Amino acid sequence: MHAPDRRRGFTLVELMIVLVVMAILAAIAFPAYTKYGFRARRADGQKLLMAIANAEERYYALHNVYADLATIGYAATTTATSESGYYTAVVTVSAVNSLDAQAYNATATPVPGAAQARDVCTTLSVTDTGVKSPTGPTSNGTCW
Repeated sequence: MHAPDRRRGFTLVELMIVLVVMAILAAIAFPAYTKYGFRARRADGQKLLMAIANAEERYYALHNVYADLATIGYAATTTATSESGYYTAVVTVSAVNSLDAQAYNATATPVPGAAQARDVCTTLSVTDTGVKSPTGPTSNGTCW
């Protein structure tokens, strides 16, 4: 009689080795993927701030003052929401050298509870002088 052939399947050790290798690859790939997602969604807030900045400059060219969101064409009076809904923005208009409405600061904040809320760049802002800045560290690529 012939002995049974034992080469027909995988052993438990071989399967465990494959699972360990897959777990290591997943542990490396998942954080990189989430960082990519944060960077990709950050463009939503940047787009909102640039649209606000453009509207402010158009309004300034016509009226020689900066204005709030409602005046420059946004439906809400205090906040504007980005196209994909990851950010909300506010505009602060301030006087410079006792002149009325001569400076603005637009700030986009991630919506609490949304996917972007855990981004390390936290809030993004742009000023009337074109200065773009985040409030968090830039460990996940440049925030702007």
